[in-house]
Amino acid sequence: MNPLTIIETYYEPNSALYQLLVSHSRAVADKALLLANQHPELAIDCWFVEEAAMLHDIGIFLTNTPSLGCYGTHRYIEHGYLGADLLRQHGLDKHALVCERHTGTGLSLADIEKQQLPLPHRDMRPVSMEEQLICFADKFFSKSRLNTELTIEQIHDNLAKFGAENLRVFDHWMSLFL
Repeated sequence: MNPLTIIETYYEPNSALYQLLVSHSRAVADKALLLANQHPELAIDCWFVEEAAMLHDIGIFLTNTPSLGCYGTHRYIEHGYLGADLLRQHGLDKHALVCERHTGTGLSLADIEKQQLPLPHRDMRPVSMEEQLICFADKFFSKSRLNTELTIEQIHDNLAKFGAENLRVFDHWMSLFL
């Protein structure tokens, strides 16, 4: 399966949004693959990681995020489950879970309900090692500053805004993947 073929179903290849999505996703995929290759003991499926990392943000075009060039009708926080719905239509159920579970360090059902987030009421935390790795790698790259890798300190500052649990999960991933 070629992730670009699926991306091109929804994004015009010559558009700025396509370039932003592919550039960000490639950086995340490369970081995830580098870390996976440094940890053969984790038996990570690198083929899947590359595909899923390239597709993890496919739903952004459905959001209303003008700063990224997205003019859809949904809030940005919804891009994960929206992308998951798209991938399920392509029969990519396992890839869809990565889309759905990569926001922050994942969102618990309790978090979704407590914050009254416009998300389906289900647990959306990464489960498999591959899901966790992609979510971890994604934290190093912002779509607003392409090709600039964030430092651990910058990531901590970003995650601290969302509570101590996010920091705990990220620090656990650092112990696994770094």
